[in-house]
Amino acid sequence: MESVGRILFVDDDASLRTVVPIALSREGYKVDTADRAEAALEKFAANPYDLVIQDIRMPGMGGIELLSRLTAANPAVPVVVMTAFSTWDVAVEAMRLGAFDYIKKPFDNNDLRQLARRAIAYAALDAGDKEAGLTRMIGSSAGMKDIQNIVRRVAKTDSTILIQGESGSGKELVAASIHAQSFRKAGPFIAVNCGGFSETLLESELFGHVKGSFTGAVSDKNGLLQLADGGTFFLDEVGEMSLSTQVRLLRVLETKTFLSVGGETPCQADVRFVAATNRDLAEMTRAGTFREDLYYRLNVIPIQVHPLRERQDDIPLLAGHFLSLYAERFKKNVSGFTPGAMDAILSYEWPGNVRELQNAVQRAVSLAEGGLVEFTDIFPAWTSARRKSPPVTMTPARQEASNAAAGFPLALSGFDLEKTMAEIEGGYIREALARSGNNQTRAAGLLGITLRSFRYKMKKLRFDK
Repeated sequence: MESVGRILFVDDDASLRTVVPIALSREGYKVDTADRAEAALEKFAANPYDLVIQDIRMPGMGGIELLSRLTAANPAVPVVVMTAFSTWDVAVEAMRLGAFDYIKKPFDNNDLRQLARRAIAYAALDAGDKEAGLTRMIGSSAGMKDIQNIVRRVAKTDSTILIQGESGSGKELVAASIHAQSFRKAGPFIAVNCGGFSETLLESELFGHVKGSFTGAVSDKNGLLQLADGGTFFLDEVGEMSLSTQVRLLRVLETKTFLSVGGETPCQADVRFVAATNRDLAEMTRAGTFREDLYYRLNVIPIQVHPLRERQDDIPLLAGHFLSLYAERFKKNVSGFTPGAMDAILSYEWPGNVRELQNAVQRAVSLAEGGLVEFTDIFPAWTSARRKSPPVTMTPARQEASNAAAGFPLALSGFDLEKTMAEIEGGYIREALARSGNNQTRAAGLLGITLRSFRYKMKKLRFDK
Protein backbone atom coordinates (compact mmCIF):
# COMPACT_ATOMS: atom_id res chain seq x y z
CA MET A 1 0.00 0.00 0.00
CA GLU A 2 1.28 3.46 -0.91
CA SER A 3 2.26 5.54 2.12
CA VAL A 4 -0.19 8.34 2.95
CA GLY A 5 1.99 9.88 5.64
CA ARG A 6 4.99 9.29 7.86
CA ILE A 7 4.50 9.04 11.62
CA LEU A 8 6.97 9.00 14.52
CA PHE A 9 5.69 6.92 17.47
CA VAL A 10 7.43 7.47 20.82
CA ASP A 11 6.83 5.17 23.82
CA ASP A 12 9.04 3.24 26.23
CA ASP A 13 6.61 0.29 26.13
CA ALA A 14 8.11 -2.27 23.73
CA SER A 15 4.77 -4.01 23.14
CA LEU A 16 3.12 -0.77 22.02
CA ARG A 17 6.07 -0.04 19.72
CA THR A 18 5.18 -3.32 18.02
CA VAL A 19 1.37 -3.12 17.98
CA VAL A 20 0.80 0.55 17.11
CA PRO A 21 2.93 0.60 13.91
CA ILE A 22 1.05 -2.47 12.67
CA ALA A 23 -2.30 -0.81 13.38
CA LEU A 24 -1.31 2.42 11.64
CA SER A 25 0.35 0.68 8.68
CA ARG A 26 -3.06 -0.78 7.76
CA GLU A 27 -4.05 2.78 6.82
CA GLY A 28 -0.96 3.11 4.64
CA TYR A 29 1.17 5.09 7.11
CA LYS A 30 4.91 4.55 7.37
CA VAL A 31 5.76 4.43 11.08
CA ASP A 32 9.13 4.96 12.79
CA THR A 33 9.51 4.32 16.51
CA ALA A 34 11.61 5.62 19.39
CA ASP A 35 11.82 4.30 22.94
CA ARG A 36 12.77 7.57 24.62
CA ALA A 37 12.53 11.30 24.07
CA GLU A 38 16.19 11.82 23.23
CA ALA A 39 16.05 9.27 20.40
CA ALA A 40 12.82 10.83 19.15
CA LEU A 41 14.42 14.27 18.87
CA GLU A 42 17.28 12.82 16.81
CA LYS A 43 14.88 11.13 14.39
CA PHE A 44 12.66 14.20 14.22
CA ALA A 45 15.63 16.34 13.21
CA ALA A 46 16.79 13.87 10.56
CA ASN A 47 13.47 12.94 8.88
CA PRO A 48 10.33 14.70 7.56
CA TYR A 49 7.31 13.58 9.59
CA ASP A 50 3.62 14.32 9.09
CA LEU A 51 2.67 13.43 12.67
CA VAL A 52 4.21 12.55 16.04
CA ILE A 53 2.38 10.33 18.53
CA GLN A 54 4.11 10.33 21.91
CA ASP A 55 3.68 9.12 25.46
CA ILE A 56 3.72 11.57 28.37
CA ARG A 57 5.36 9.41 31.08
CA MET A 58 8.79 8.18 29.96
CA PRO A 59 12.16 7.68 31.68
CA GLY A 60 14.75 10.38 31.14
CA MET A 61 13.37 13.45 29.41
CA GLY A 62 9.65 13.66 30.14
CA GLY A 63 6.90 13.76 27.56
CA ILE A 64 5.91 17.35 28.32
CA GLU A 65 9.45 18.56 27.65
CA LEU A 66 9.59 16.47 24.47
CA LEU A 67 6.29 18.00 23.31
CA SER A 68 7.63 21.49 23.98
CA ARG A 69 10.80 20.82 21.99
CA LEU A 70 8.96 19.23 19.07
CA THR A 71 6.51 22.11 18.70
CA ALA A 72 9.35 24.62 18.99
CA ALA A 73 11.42 22.80 16.34
CA ASN A 74 8.56 22.51 13.83
CA PRO A 75 5.12 23.79 14.87
CA ALA A 76 3.67 22.67 11.52
CA VAL A 77 3.92 18.98 12.53
CA PRO A 78 0.96 17.99 14.74
CA VAL A 79 1.67 16.08 17.96
CA VAL A 80 -0.77 13.70 19.65
CA VAL A 81 -0.02 12.84 23.28
CA MET A 82 -0.94 9.63 25.11
CA THR A 83 -1.06 8.85 28.80
CA ALA A 84 -2.48 6.28 31.17
CA PHE A 85 -3.05 9.05 33.72
CA SER A 86 -6.36 10.74 33.02
CA THR A 87 -5.71 13.92 34.99
CA TRP A 88 -6.86 17.31 33.74
CA ASP A 89 -3.54 19.05 34.41
CA VAL A 90 -1.70 16.82 31.93
CA ALA A 91 -4.32 17.46 29.25
CA VAL A 92 -4.28 21.22 29.83
CA GLU A 93 -0.49 21.38 29.76
CA ALA A 94 -0.33 19.34 26.56
CA MET A 95 -2.88 21.54 24.78
CA ARG A 96 -1.19 24.70 26.08
CA LEU A 97 2.11 23.57 24.56
CA GLY A 98 0.49 23.02 21.19
CA ALA A 99 -0.55 19.36 21.12
CA PHE A 100 -3.07 18.61 18.39
CA ASP A 101 -5.04 16.27 20.63
CA TYR A 102 -4.85 13.90 23.58
CA ILE A 103 -5.75 10.22 23.89
CA LYS A 104 -5.94 8.10 27.04
CA LYS A 105 -4.54 4.59 27.42
CA PRO A 106 -5.81 1.99 26.86
CA PHE A 107 -7.17 3.16 23.51
CA ASP A 108 -8.94 1.52 20.61
CA ASN A 109 -6.81 1.21 17.46
CA ASN A 110 -9.69 2.56 15.37
CA ASP A 111 -9.76 5.70 17.53
CA LEU A 112 -6.01 6.14 17.08
CA ARG A 113 -6.24 5.70 13.30
CA GLN A 114 -9.10 8.20 13.12
CA LEU A 115 -7.10 10.69 15.19
CA ALA A 116 -4.08 10.24 12.92
CA ARG A 117 -6.22 10.94 9.85
CA ARG A 118 -7.61 14.13 11.37
CA ALA A 119 -4.20 15.37 12.49
CA ILE A 120 -2.54 14.80 9.11
CA ALA A 121 -5.50 16.33 7.26
CA TYR A 122 -5.25 19.38 9.50
CA ALA A 123 -1.51 19.69 8.86
CA ALA A 124 -2.17 19.67 5.10
CA LEU A 125 -4.49 22.70 5.26
CA ASP A 126 -3.23 26.11 4.26
CA ALA A 127 -2.61 28.80 6.87
CA GLY A 128 -5.93 30.52 6.21
CA ASP A 129 -7.94 27.39 6.86
CA LYS A 130 -6.00 26.69 10.05
CA GLU A 131 -6.59 30.23 11.29
CA ALA A 132 -10.31 29.68 10.72
CA GLY A 133 -10.10 26.52 12.82
CA LEU A 134 -11.21 24.14 10.08
CA THR A 135 -11.19 20.45 11.13
CA ARG A 136 -9.99 21.53 14.61
CA MET A 137 -12.72 19.67 16.47
CA ILE A 138 -11.04 19.25 19.84
CA GLY A 139 -12.29 16.52 22.14
CA SER A 140 -11.93 12.94 23.30
CA SER A 141 -15.46 12.31 24.59
CA ALA A 142 -17.59 9.57 23.06
CA GLY A 143 -19.92 12.18 21.57
CA MET A 144 -17.10 14.07 19.89
CA LYS A 145 -15.56 10.85 18.55
CA ASP A 146 -18.92 9.97 17.00
CA ILE A 147 -19.08 13.36 15.27
CA GLN A 148 -15.50 13.07 14.02
CA ASN A 149 -16.28 9.65 12.60
CA ILE A 150 -19.47 10.85 10.86
CA VAL A 151 -17.66 13.87 9.40
CA ARG A 152 -14.92 11.64 7.99
CA ARG A 153 -17.49 9.37 6.33
CA VAL A 154 -19.81 12.02 4.87
CA ALA A 155 -17.29 14.70 3.89
CA LYS A 156 -16.46 12.96 0.61
CA THR A 157 -20.11 12.73 -0.41
CA ASP A 158 -22.28 15.60 -1.61
CA SER A 159 -25.30 14.81 0.58
CA THR A 160 -27.19 17.55 2.39
CA ILE A 161 -26.50 17.62 6.13
CA LEU A 162 -28.52 18.94 9.09
CA ILE A 163 -26.53 19.75 12.24
CA GLN A 164 -28.57 20.11 15.42
CA GLY A 165 -27.45 21.34 18.81
CA GLU A 166 -27.66 24.13 21.36
CA SER A 167 -26.31 27.60 20.64
CA GLY A 168 -22.56 27.83 21.08
CA SER A 169 -21.99 24.06 20.90
CA GLY A 170 -19.84 24.22 17.74
CA LYS A 171 -22.23 23.57 14.84
CA GLU A 172 -20.45 25.93 12.43
CA LEU A 173 -17.12 24.29 13.25
CA VAL A 174 -18.58 20.91 12.27
CA ALA A 175 -19.86 22.40 9.00
CA ALA A 176 -16.47 23.96 8.25
CA SER A 177 -14.75 20.67 9.02
CA ILE A 178 -17.00 18.87 6.54
CA HIS A 179 -16.11 21.42 3.88
CA ALA A 180 -12.36 21.24 4.60
CA GLN A 181 -12.36 17.45 4.11
CA SER A 182 -14.60 17.39 1.04
CA PHE A 183 -13.82 17.47 -2.68
CA ARG A 184 -15.20 21.03 -2.63
CA LYS A 185 -12.50 22.28 -0.23
CA ALA A 186 -10.87 24.37 -2.99
CA GLY A 187 -14.17 26.24 -3.36
CA PRO A 188 -15.63 28.85 -0.99
CA PHE A 189 -17.26 28.16 2.36
CA ILE A 190 -20.11 30.68 2.69
CA ALA A 191 -22.10 30.96 5.92
CA VAL A 192 -25.26 32.97 6.56
CA ASN A 193 -27.25 33.30 9.78
CA CYS A 194 -30.89 33.04 8.77
CA GLY A 195 -32.00 34.67 12.01
CA GLY A 196 -29.96 37.81 11.41
CA PHE A 197 -32.08 39.24 8.59
CA SER A 198 -35.66 40.21 7.88
CA GLU A 199 -37.47 38.07 5.28
CA THR A 200 -36.81 40.51 2.42
CA LEU A 201 -33.16 41.07 3.30
CA LEU A 202 -32.52 37.34 3.75
CA GLU A 203 -33.90 36.56 0.29
CA SER A 204 -31.74 39.33 -1.14
CA GLU A 205 -28.66 37.96 0.66
CA LEU A 206 -29.33 34.41 -0.52
CA PHE A 207 -30.55 34.93 -4.07
CA GLY A 208 -29.41 38.44 -4.97
CA HIS A 209 -31.66 41.10 -6.47
CA VAL A 210 -32.10 43.31 -9.51
CA LYS A 211 -32.18 47.09 -9.42
CA GLY A 212 -35.53 48.51 -8.30
CA SER A 213 -36.93 45.20 -6.99
CA PHE A 214 -37.54 46.75 -3.57
CA THR A 215 -36.86 50.00 -1.73
CA GLY A 216 -33.11 50.44 -1.39
CA ALA A 217 -32.20 48.14 -4.30
CA VAL A 218 -30.25 50.81 -6.19
CA SER A 219 -28.24 48.35 -8.29
CA ASP A 220 -28.07 44.69 -9.27
CA LYS A 221 -26.50 42.42 -6.65
CA ASN A 222 -25.33 38.81 -6.78
CA GLY A 223 -26.55 36.58 -3.95
CA LEU A 224 -24.42 34.49 -1.63
CA LEU A 225 -25.52 31.35 -3.49
CA GLN A 226 -23.72 32.64 -6.58
CA LEU A 227 -20.63 33.48 -4.53
CA ALA A 228 -20.65 29.94 -3.10
CA ASP A 229 -20.64 28.28 -6.53
CA GLY A 230 -18.46 25.16 -6.42
CA GLY A 231 -18.24 25.24 -2.63
CA THR A 232 -20.29 24.68 0.52
CA PHE A 233 -23.23 26.83 1.64
CA PHE A 234 -23.87 26.84 5.40
CA LEU A 235 -27.37 27.89 6.52
CA ASP A 236 -27.09 28.61 10.22
CA GLU A 237 -30.27 28.80 12.33
CA VAL A 238 -32.34 27.59 9.38
CA GLY A 239 -35.36 27.25 11.70
CA GLU A 240 -35.66 31.05 11.74
CA MET A 241 -36.42 31.18 8.00
CA SER A 242 -39.90 32.31 6.94
CA LEU A 243 -42.24 29.90 5.15
CA SER A 244 -42.07 31.83 1.86
CA THR A 245 -38.25 31.76 1.90
CA GLN A 246 -38.41 28.06 2.73
CA VAL A 247 -40.34 27.50 -0.52
CA ARG A 248 -37.62 29.25 -2.53
CA LEU A 249 -34.86 27.30 -0.77
CA LEU A 250 -36.64 24.00 -1.45
CA ARG A 251 -36.62 24.77 -5.17
CA VAL A 252 -32.86 25.39 -5.07
CA LEU A 253 -32.29 22.08 -3.31
CA GLU A 254 -34.41 20.22 -5.85
CA THR A 255 -33.37 21.92 -9.11
CA LYS A 256 -30.05 23.69 -8.32
CA THR A 257 -31.56 26.82 -9.90
CA PHE A 258 -33.10 30.02 -8.51
CA LEU A 259 -34.28 33.47 -9.49
CA SER A 260 -32.88 36.68 -8.06
CA VAL A 261 -35.39 38.88 -6.23
CA GLY A 262 -37.18 40.71 -9.05
CA GLY A 263 -35.23 38.74 -11.67
CA GLU A 264 -36.48 36.66 -14.60
CA THR A 265 -33.35 34.75 -15.68
CA PRO A 266 -32.64 31.48 -13.80
CA CYS A 267 -29.25 31.23 -12.05
CA GLN A 268 -27.32 28.05 -11.30
CA ALA A 269 -26.27 26.98 -7.79
CA ASP A 270 -23.60 24.24 -7.74
CA VAL A 271 -23.24 24.10 -3.97
CA ARG A 272 -23.43 21.59 -1.17
CA PHE A 273 -25.91 22.58 1.53
CA VAL A 274 -25.18 22.15 5.23
CA ALA A 275 -27.86 23.50 7.58
CA ALA A 276 -27.84 23.96 11.35
CA THR A 277 -30.40 24.79 14.00
CA ASN A 278 -30.86 24.92 17.77
CA ARG A 279 -34.59 24.35 17.35
CA ASP A 280 -36.61 21.12 17.04
CA LEU A 281 -37.48 21.14 13.33
CA ALA A 282 -39.53 17.95 13.61
CA GLU A 283 -41.76 19.64 16.19
CA MET A 284 -41.92 22.77 14.02
CA THR A 285 -43.16 20.70 11.07
CA ARG A 286 -45.95 19.32 13.25
CA ALA A 287 -46.81 22.87 14.32
CA GLY A 288 -46.83 24.05 10.70
CA THR A 289 -44.02 26.60 11.13
CA PHE A 290 -41.47 24.64 9.08
CA ARG A 291 -42.19 22.90 5.78
CA GLU A 292 -42.17 19.13 6.10
CA ASP A 293 -40.80 18.62 2.57
CA LEU A 294 -37.90 21.00 3.25
CA TYR A 295 -37.18 19.29 6.57
CA TYR A 296 -36.82 15.91 4.90
CA ARG A 297 -34.75 17.43 2.10
CA LEU A 298 -32.32 18.97 4.60
CA ASN A 299 -32.24 16.07 7.04
CA VAL A 300 -30.56 13.57 4.69
CA ILE A 301 -27.63 13.10 7.08
CA PRO A 302 -28.36 14.31 10.64
CA ILE A 303 -25.54 15.19 13.04
CA GLN A 304 -26.29 15.88 16.70
CA VAL A 305 -23.79 18.09 18.55
CA HIS A 306 -24.09 17.43 22.28
CA PRO A 307 -23.94 20.31 24.78
CA LEU A 308 -20.67 20.79 26.62
CA ARG A 309 -22.18 19.65 29.94
CA GLU A 310 -22.54 16.18 28.39
CA ARG A 311 -18.93 16.17 27.14
CA GLN A 312 -17.01 16.45 30.41
CA ASP A 313 -13.87 14.83 28.97
CA ASP A 314 -13.62 17.62 26.38
CA ILE A 315 -13.62 20.50 28.86
CA PRO A 316 -9.95 20.32 30.00
CA LEU A 317 -8.80 19.95 26.38
CA LEU A 318 -10.83 22.94 25.23
CA ALA A 319 -9.76 25.00 28.24
CA GLY A 320 -6.10 24.22 27.56
CA HIS A 321 -6.50 25.05 23.87
CA PHE A 322 -8.12 28.42 24.58
CA LEU A 323 -5.52 29.17 27.27
CA SER A 324 -2.73 28.64 24.74
CA LEU A 325 -4.55 30.66 22.08
CA TYR A 326 -5.13 33.75 24.22
CA ALA A 327 -1.85 33.60 26.13
CA GLU A 328 -0.07 33.86 22.79
CA ARG A 329 -2.45 36.47 21.39
CA PHE A 330 -2.23 38.71 24.49
CA LYS A 331 1.49 38.04 25.09
CA LYS A 332 0.75 36.80 28.62
CA ASN A 333 2.98 34.32 30.47
CA VAL A 334 0.06 32.17 31.64
CA SER A 335 0.80 28.45 31.85
CA GLY A 336 -2.27 26.81 33.39
CA PHE A 337 -5.12 26.83 35.91
CA THR A 338 -5.04 26.55 39.69
CA PRO A 339 -6.79 23.43 41.06
CA GLY A 340 -9.62 25.63 42.35
CA ALA A 341 -10.11 27.24 38.95
CA MET A 342 -10.21 23.90 37.14
CA ASP A 343 -12.57 22.42 39.73
CA ALA A 344 -14.90 25.35 39.06
CA ILE A 345 -14.59 24.90 35.29
CA LEU A 346 -15.44 21.20 35.58
CA SER A 347 -18.32 21.76 38.00
CA TYR A 348 -20.01 24.51 36.00
CA GLU A 349 -22.65 23.40 33.47
CA TRP A 350 -21.71 25.95 30.74
CA PRO A 351 -25.20 26.81 29.45
CA GLY A 352 -23.52 28.84 26.68
CA ASN A 353 -21.45 25.77 25.73
CA VAL A 354 -18.06 26.07 24.00
CA ARG A 355 -18.60 29.73 23.15
CA GLU A 356 -19.12 30.59 26.83
CA LEU A 357 -16.05 28.58 27.88
CA GLN A 358 -13.96 30.31 25.21
CA ASN A 359 -15.10 33.74 26.38
CA ALA A 360 -14.46 32.83 30.04
CA VAL A 361 -10.90 31.67 29.32
CA GLN A 362 -10.24 34.74 27.17
CA ARG A 363 -11.38 36.97 30.02
CA ALA A 364 -9.36 34.95 32.55
CA VAL A 365 -6.14 35.20 30.57
CA SER A 366 -6.69 38.94 30.20
CA LEU A 367 -7.19 39.33 33.98
CA ALA A 368 -4.49 36.90 35.13
CA GLU A 369 -1.63 38.56 37.01
CA GLY A 370 0.47 35.46 37.65
CA GLY A 371 1.42 32.32 35.80
CA LEU A 372 -1.79 30.47 36.70
CA VAL A 373 -5.44 31.37 36.12
CA GLU A 374 -7.30 31.80 39.43
CA PHE A 375 -10.91 30.95 40.25
CA THR A 376 -11.82 34.64 40.36
CA ASP A 377 -10.31 35.14 36.89
CA ILE A 378 -12.70 32.56 35.44
CA PHE A 379 -15.78 33.69 37.39
CA PRO A 380 -15.27 37.29 38.54
CA ALA A 381 -19.00 37.57 39.23
CA TRP A 382 -20.05 34.06 40.21
CA THR A 383 -23.68 33.39 39.32
CA SER A 384 -26.28 34.13 41.97
CA ALA A 385 -27.33 30.49 41.90
CA ARG A 386 -23.90 29.50 43.19
CA ARG A 387 -23.07 32.52 45.33
CA LYS A 388 -23.36 31.73 49.02
CA SER A 389 -25.66 33.90 51.11
CA PRO A 390 -23.94 35.83 53.93
CA PRO A 391 -24.36 34.29 57.39
CA VAL A 392 -27.00 35.81 59.67
CA THR A 393 -25.96 36.46 63.27
CA MET A 394 -28.54 35.20 65.79
CA THR A 395 -28.79 35.14 69.57
CA PRO A 396 -28.97 31.62 71.09
CA ALA A 397 -32.64 32.12 71.95
CA ARG A 398 -33.48 33.28 68.44
CA GLN A 399 -31.50 30.39 66.93
CA GLU A 400 -33.38 27.88 69.11
CA ALA A 401 -36.71 29.36 68.03
CA SER A 402 -35.60 29.31 64.40
CA ASN A 403 -34.63 25.64 64.59
CA ALA A 404 -37.96 24.70 66.14
CA ALA A 405 -39.87 26.67 63.52
CA ALA A 406 -37.87 25.00 60.78
CA GLY A 407 -38.84 21.58 62.09
CA PHE A 408 -35.55 20.51 63.70
CA PRO A 409 -36.63 18.62 66.83
CA LEU A 410 -33.76 18.06 69.24
CA ALA A 411 -33.85 15.09 71.62
CA LEU A 412 -32.94 15.84 75.20
CA SER A 413 -30.38 13.02 75.20
CA GLY A 414 -28.77 10.47 72.91
CA PHE A 415 -28.53 12.80 69.91
CA ASP A 416 -25.46 12.26 67.64
CA LEU A 417 -24.98 15.35 65.46
CA GLU A 418 -22.07 13.96 63.42
CA LYS A 419 -23.95 10.76 62.58
CA THR A 420 -27.07 12.71 61.65
CA MET A 421 -25.14 15.10 59.41
CA ALA A 422 -23.33 12.17 57.75
CA GLU A 423 -26.68 10.53 56.98
CA ILE A 424 -28.02 13.77 55.49
CA GLU A 425 -24.89 14.33 53.38
CA GLY A 426 -24.92 10.71 52.28
CA GLY A 427 -28.51 11.00 51.13
CA TYR A 428 -27.81 14.08 49.06
CA ILE A 429 -24.70 12.50 47.53
CA ARG A 430 -26.63 9.35 46.55
CA GLU A 431 -29.38 11.46 44.98
CA ALA A 432 -26.86 13.62 43.07
CA LEU A 433 -25.06 10.53 41.77
CA ALA A 434 -28.36 8.99 40.66
CA ARG A 435 -29.44 12.13 38.82
CA SER A 436 -26.06 12.54 37.12
CA GLY A 437 -25.71 8.92 36.03
CA ASN A 438 -22.84 8.41 38.52
CA ASN A 439 -20.84 11.25 36.94
CA GLN A 440 -18.98 12.70 39.93
CA THR A 441 -18.24 16.02 38.25
CA ARG A 442 -21.89 16.67 37.42
CA ALA A 443 -22.98 15.41 40.85
CA ALA A 444 -20.63 17.92 42.49
CA GLY A 445 -22.15 20.65 40.32
CA LEU A 446 -25.67 19.67 41.41
CA LEU A 447 -24.60 20.04 45.05
CA GLY A 448 -22.82 23.35 44.42
CA ILE A 449 -19.42 22.11 45.62
CA THR A 450 -16.11 21.48 43.91
CA LEU A 451 -15.16 18.08 42.56
CA ARG A 452 -12.34 17.90 45.10
CA SER A 453 -14.77 18.52 48.00
CA PHE A 454 -17.18 15.96 46.57
CA ARG A 455 -14.49 13.28 46.42
CA TYR A 456 -13.35 14.13 49.94
CA LYS A 457 -16.89 13.67 51.25
CA MET A 458 -17.27 10.37 49.40
CA LYS A 459 -14.04 9.13 50.95
CA LYS A 460 -15.00 10.39 54.39
CA LEU A 461 -18.42 8.72 54.18
CA ARG A 462 -16.82 5.55 52.76
CA PHE A 463 -18.78 5.47 49.54
CA ASP A 464 -17.86 2.81 46.98
CA LYS A 465 -16.43 4.66 44.00
